[in-house]
Amino acid sequence: MNRRLAFCVLAETLFLLPATITPAQQAARPAELTIQVDHPVSSVSPTLYGLMTEEINHSYDGGLYAEMVQNRTFRADWSGIRDWFLVERGQADAKMDIETTTGPSTSLPHSLRLDVTQADAGSPTGVLNSGYWGMALRPNTTYQGTFYAKEDSPQVGPVTVSLVANQSGETIASAAVSGIGTAWQQYHFTLKTGEVEPSAANHLELTVAHPGTLWLNLVSLFPPTYHNRPNGNRPDLMEMLAAMHPAFLRFPGGNYLEGDNIRDRFDWKKTIGPLVDRPGHPSPWDYMSTDGMGLLEFLEWCEDLHMQPVLAVYAGYSLNGEHVNPGPDLDPYVQSALEEIEYVTGGADTEWGAKRAADGHPKPFQLTYVEIGNEDFFDRSGSYDGRYAQFYHAIKAKYPDLQLIATAPVKSVRPDVIDEHYYVRATEFFHDARHYDKTDRNGPKIFVGEWATREGTPTPNFGAALGDAAWMTGLERNSDIVIMASYAPLFVNINPLAMQWTPDLIGYDALHSYGSPSYYAQVMFASHLGKETPASILEGAGARFFYSVTEDRAAKRVYLKLVNASSEPQTLDIHFSGAHLAAQARVTTLAAHDTQATNTIDHPDAIVPVESTLAVSGDNLHYDVPGYAIQVLQFELR
Repeated sequence: MNRRLAFCVLAETLFLLPATITPAQQAARPAELTIQVDHPVSSVSPTLYGLMTEEINHSYDGGLYAEMVQNRTFRADWSGIRDWFLVERGQADAKMDIETTTGPSTSLPHSLRLDVTQADAGSPTGVLNSGYWGMALRPNTTYQGTFYAKEDSPQVGPVTVSLVANQSGETIASAAVSGIGTAWQQYHFTLKTGEVEPSAANHLELTVAHPGTLWLNLVSLFPPTYHNRPNGNRPDLMEMLAAMHPAFLRFPGGNYLEGDNIRDRFDWKKTIGPLVDRPGHPSPWDYMSTDGMGLLEFLEWCEDLHMQPVLAVYAGYSLNGEHVNPGPDLDPYVQSALEEIEYVTGGADTEWGAKRAADGHPKPFQLTYVEIGNEDFFDRSGSYDGRYAQFYHAIKAKYPDLQLIATAPVKSVRPDVIDEHYYVRATEFFHDARHYDKTDRNGPKIFVGEWATREGTPTPNFGAALGDAAWMTGLERNSDIVIMASYAPLFVNINPLAMQWTPDLIGYDALHSYGSPSYYAQVMFASHLGKETPASILEGAGARFFYSVTEDRAAKRVYLKLVNASSEPQTLDIHFSGAHLAAQARVTTLAAHDTQATNTIDHPDAIVPVESTLAVSGDNLHYDVPGYAIQVLQFELR
């Protein structure tokens, strides 16, 4: 998404447009929904629902990426070394500063310098880190840490690493790291908690007990991660994503791909290999990215959740208006994209495939979709048509089977897919739910790469979920042409200092996470999706009533999604033809009493799906859909 939000012109079409009636007429007779199970009219894209991600709202650092230390490479500003503070216990005396002449690598050429004038066993001194608005500790849990360090003499002695409770000052876990030398080296430590209460009100300390000078950089601490991956992700957030059954992951993101300026783009070559060789770069959302979530980590994220990667490559345009003209100036960026694709897909006998293998993943990744740029309709230079064509021809020449996605209309070459974005209020989605009903089926396929109902904060309220669900019925009905769609933004750290955009699908702090009503709508829709769309017609329904129906004939199953965005119930007479229904259907309901109702970090389960069953007699069904409700009815076929 872009900070200069584009308001798209919404065109309502007439395909399958339900007739609207007055409230009095609606009360007089039920609406009629007829479903011809034996008459499929279109296929359903197997990649319809997926994830869009970028570094915003501390989505990676301080979010999905499980690193607990904030500013682990000691970046400073006018206020000092951010998130790091001096520890001087008892009679200890020390000072800390940034040393610009020494560091553990060319990518990290600076360090924190701790000069200790006075310290002993009873009066240690050092530095502490407060984490990403706390450090979440749980009972009987092992935390793995590392740091790079050197000392000016062996007399400085071991570095004691401790997890400390903020309120009591109690040491919860501690380890001594001995043998610190006079040259840069990485050191490892393990911290294990005992029977403690889960809490985020903790911090990390590194202290010494003797005078001298200590240099530090890349101080890192990880909890257990999803699938126990080193440098991995938070299990709770990954489990929430897994429940969404995502078919793809679009990465590394929108604005995050472009950067404010060309030098700030997501330069993938600086995000691979050991962490000590990753310098990090500014996020366009006004904080630094560690690039711990680098290209390989994105691909392993796909691997862990069985998703297709949708790789976005930098295409020569950045947010502040800098761009690269087509032609020789653009050649290096095109070459970089080709090398990036080779890193993803190449065998170990290729230059960049060998680099991926050296980074720990010998097996190539499967890749189908590559997106050229992001939201290039903001580029006022008019260069995107030429830039896209240059990337298109170069990539197709080497990888003819790749499907290439354009982020703005182009004329010089026909894109395989075009990416469209929508950020609107619920009312606009209600009016536009049939947006794709009359789309040209002979044009490029469509990727709705970013969309959301923008109501609620920090996460969507139930009114937003109704808007989202109404929009998704149109996506499902037209998923022969709309082959992929992804809500955005995906994540938000709800600490006010961490947020740049609302609403966001999933909220969390250091210790907890929760799904919004819109999250559960996504889970319901993606978990109940057939392979074809049967012919259907709805007559006599209210203006804010929406539906979609898909079927899986091999599984003998029909999924009917019903969205009632009115406060009044909607009565339906549902008629099935061409199949016979089993005696019982399964109903999943997400409902609320008011559009402003929502979930929060303290009340994460206020609105969640509820399962029930429905008796079915014959092939006709008289059914009442509650007001303010999203439902999935799963019918089995005899």
